[in-house]
Amino acid sequence: MKNKTIVILLMISIFGIKIFAQKSHVVPPKWSKNAVIYEVNLRQYTDEGTFNAFAEHLPRLKEMGIDILWFMPIHPIGEKNRKGSLGSYYSVKDFKAVNPEHGTIEDFKSLVNQIHELGMYVLIDWVANHAAWDNVLVDTNPEFFTVDKNGNFIPPVPDWSDVIDFNYDNKELWNYMKSALKFWVEECNIDGYRCDVAGMVPTEFWNEVRKELDEIKPVFMLAEWETPEMHEYAFDMTYAWDLHHLMNDISQGTKSVEDLNKYWKKERKNYPEEAYRMIFTSNHDENSWNGTVFERLGDAAEAMLVLSATVEGMPLVYSGQEAGLDKRLEFFEKDLIEWKEHKFFDLYKKLFSLKKKNKALWNGNFGGNIQKIKTGKDKSVYSFLREKDGNKVFVIINLSPTPQTIKLNNRDISGGYYNLFSEENIFITGNDEFNLDAWTYKVFSSIQ
Repeated sequence: MKNKTIVILLMISIFGIKIFAQKSHVVPPKWSKNAVIYEVNLRQYTDEGTFNAFAEHLPRLKEMGIDILWFMPIHPIGEKNRKGSLGSYYSVKDFKAVNPEHGTIEDFKSLVNQIHELGMYVLIDWVANHAAWDNVLVDTNPEFFTVDKNGNFIPPVPDWSDVIDFNYDNKELWNYMKSALKFWVEECNIDGYRCDVAGMVPTEFWNEVRKELDEIKPVFMLAEWETPEMHEYAFDMTYAWDLHHLMNDISQGTKSVEDLNKYWKKERKNYPEEAYRMIFTSNHDENSWNGTVFERLGDAAEAMLVLSATVEGMPLVYSGQEAGLDKRLEFFEKDLIEWKEHKFFDLYKKLFSLKKKNKALWNGNFGGNIQKIKTGKDKSVYSFLREKDGNKVFVIINLSPTPQTIKLNNRDISGGYYNLFSEENIFITGNDEFNLDAWTYKVFSSIQ
């Protein structure tokens, strides 16, 4: 009997651990399984800079294959200690109001409804770590803010001189912030949040918020952070910063394809299978402060776009990338995106259409893991197979400034494929030879 009891306790322990492990990671909503995300910079999007003017672009974004629209903060912007003439979106004056430069809350509700009617989803950017110097809470709840030894408000980072730091030791601040987050879900029916510098706010706060928001409706949560614990209870997706920097480094010749292989090994070790990682070649910070994709990636810009849309993770498009955005947008001033026809639009459209249809490219554990395919030129050419439920996508990208001829020797990839860009059906034996010019690519799919 004693031995039997020990066995039973051991089984309970084992299964208990298994159950805990399953529940300790956020499981993203099924609608996001093959989704693509787009960052909206409203100020620079149109002459008007309004919700209503942006709505005219919705059919184009839908055609491109966008599923999630992430709006940079839509709240009134602080005036005290403002940077530039218009200030930063991330200096929030009132968390429960709309920036009048964009329109009214009724305009925003109408925009959300239009987006939903097109089968897309809405996230708004949330700045939980800090607020404008003239935020409404400064007068009503000064105890919510961090002060120095003289009792003066202080920024969270010296360079962020237009904002002051919240003090999350005060649990009443937690209650206020939760109520504000619930407000936009209940009042405007948004679908979740992109959370600014999420790791500078207690993780336990986000864990509690996620649970309470999900009681209103299932939400999607994106953390501007990269640590794995963000995925335990709060966030569906985190930033793949390391991959972003690696793409820059490969483009500039300081890293090679071999470093990509090391990267994926690290990812599998550190992140749960359910975790979505956001893959990007640009965003508002990168564009304004570190340069356009053409500045950072140079001749590799197009190849890295293809890489970002075919590796594991959810690809991000920043406002204007599809139009070949080739200038750093001013952050604190009006600086319109030049909308023009560009080959990147059709490139995104083809890749995102494939992502919708081919399970191999789906997000998280809905899709297939990267299997490295040796080419004999493995320092210069990145070749990989992704497979899920019999669906395959085989990718070859020359990530070097010189032409390459590769020779395959892998029967795992044999079969009939559709060449996404030549639009031809071909048969790959697994013992094939391919010629690639500098920074060029080939994408093959088992389904057309």
